[in-house]
Amino acid sequence: MKRPTATVAGAVLVFLRVLAGLVVLASILLQWRETIKDIDVTVEGTPSTPELAQGVLIAVVVFLGVVLLADAALAFFILIGHNWARVTIMTFSAISITGSFIQWWTGNQVITITGSLLTLGLDILILLALSSRSAAAYARRNERR
Repeated sequence: MKRPTATVAGAVLVFLRVLAGLVVLASILLQWRETIKDIDVTVEGTPSTPELAQGVLIAVVVFLGVVLLADAALAFFILIGHNWARVTIMTFSAISITGSFIQWWTGNQVITITGSLLTLGLDILILLALSSRSAAAYARRNERR
């Protein structure tokens, strides 16, 4: 079966989401000293120290790196045609869209072009591309009925 355009578009959009995440990661790394000064971490009454802030920041950077690697691997598996990867990405996109809506609804987040609109738009486009009939048929082509 020929790989449908929707599957290719969905995988490319996931790779673009990984690229957007790498930009955020690079931004954190380039502004490392300023970010450490701005972080206010309080652990059970212990005041924030630069060492604690640096430890938290390192943990966040490592976690983001692992998530981006997993996202890139899922995009590759979508391109190959694995249904579990398609469903996983669609689930995370739906959770991300729902989370953005809830934050906007409660007034805790303002959706701006330079902020969350890029990731929100990518998640919506990913969901639309991967939920198409052709992408679903391609991903399920080898499943037994």
